[in-house]
Amino acid sequence: MTKPAVMKQTGFRHFIAAASYSWAGFLRVLKEAAFRQELGFSLVSLAALALVGATFGEIVVAVLLFLGLFSMEAMNTAVEEVIDRISPEISIVGKHAKDLGSFAVTCMIAACCLYLGFVLGKHLLFS
Repeated sequence: MTKPAVMKQTGFRHFIAAASYSWAGFLRVLKEAAFRQELGFSLVSLAALALVGATFGEIVVAVLLFLGLFSMEAMNTAVEEVIDRISPEISIVGKHAKDLGSFAVTCMIAACCLYLGFVLGKHLLFS
C-alpha cells in the first residue's frame, strides 16, 4: 500500500506553514547551549553599542551580523543532527563535516567581534 502524496501548500497557507517550520527550528536551536550563549552575547553587544552612542546604521550592521551568526549556528546544528543520524559511529567524514560547521560558526563570531571592536573602539576612543 502506498502512502498518499503530501499536498504542498500554496499562497498564504504556504507562508503560514513556512513560518511554523521556522519557529520549530528556532525552538530546536534554542536547546543548544552555544546558541543561547551567542544570543546572550548579541544582546549584551547591542546594549553596549547603544550605550556608547552607536549610530542607527552601525546597530543595523551588528544586527545583520548576529542574524548571520544565528543562521550559521542553526546550519551547524542541522549538520550535526544529520551526521549523528546517518553515521552514529565515529567516522572521519562525519568529524570533518562537524569541524567545518564549527569553523563556519567561529568565522561569524570573529566577524561579529571584529565589527564590535571597531565600532566600540571608535566611539570610546575618538568621541
